[in-house]
Amino acid sequence: MDSNRWRLILNGKSAADDALRAAVAHWRERGIRLDVRVTWESGDAARYVDEAVADGVDTIVAGGGDGTLGEVASALAHREGAAETLPSLAVIPMGTANDFATAADIPGEPENALRLAAEAPAVAIDLLRVEADEGIHWCINLASGGFGTEVTVETDEKLKKMLGGLAYVITGIARLGRIEPVTADLRGPDFTWSGGFLALGLGNGRQAGGGQVLCPDARINDGQIDVTVLPILNGDLATVGTLLTRRDREALERLTQRARLSWLELSAAKPFTLNLDGEPVRSRRFRVTCVPGRLRMHLPPDCPLLVRA
Repeated sequence: MDSNRWRLILNGKSAADDALRAAVAHWRERGIRLDVRVTWESGDAARYVDEAVADGVDTIVAGGGDGTLGEVASALAHREGAAETLPSLAVIPMGTANDFATAADIPGEPENALRLAAEAPAVAIDLLRVEADEGIHWCINLASGGFGTEVTVETDEKLKKMLGGLAYVITGIARLGRIEPVTADLRGPDFTWSGGFLALGLGNGRQAGGGQVLCPDARINDGQIDVTVLPILNGDLATVGTLLTRRDREALERLTQRARLSWLELSAAKPFTLNLDGEPVRSRRFRVTCVPGRLRMHLPPDCPLLVRA
């Protein structure tokens, strides 16, 4: 592969960003062969990944939010071959929340994000492989379920554009009077849990939903899933709702169940939703497996999500 050949797969909502245009021009002037593809509809990101691989591109840059990053990472992971045979992955965070980039300390300015891709060697990272009733999915950041998932799915796009991550909080507060827990059975190596939960986080990364830190100790190169469950105790929704609105983290932490597992199976009497990097997937059963070193990604040398050798 040509180490200076990159492909930027850009969410169409960010195509008119002046800072991004200047950053692309800047790195082209420095010898990077940087082509841009803009997504318009579902399936575009996967098609552009296939095109980039066929063209022998060395690095694919996802320009957008967690959803765009997840689409590009998933398309790469679906391909056959080891991580070393696939293009490396980088990201320019340009979405509403940018939860993965925030937790990974990836620069928010397009020029600096591209500088990271140019100067930081790609490192092996894990991905979550999610088997649902209707097929296989991949997740680079976090799979979430329960109240937080419903908030993310239901938050109005116009509200997100106006208020950014605060939109998720507003939507969440508005829903507190009508939230219902999901009841499910969880099983993994030396781990079982059953009951109703308001929030579930399966972390490769740490946060979702506009800055909600569900898996504070997760690492993306440890071969493990960080599991976080916020249960309903004795059916008391009001208490948890009060804690959520007050953001009483210490009290919420006392309620929370945590585990670190290589795989986890989830089942319920009726279908429920897991949000995979912004993509809602509905199923009665899920099997989530951490696949070590599935991709290579350009990350800061002191990235908080990496286990140090």
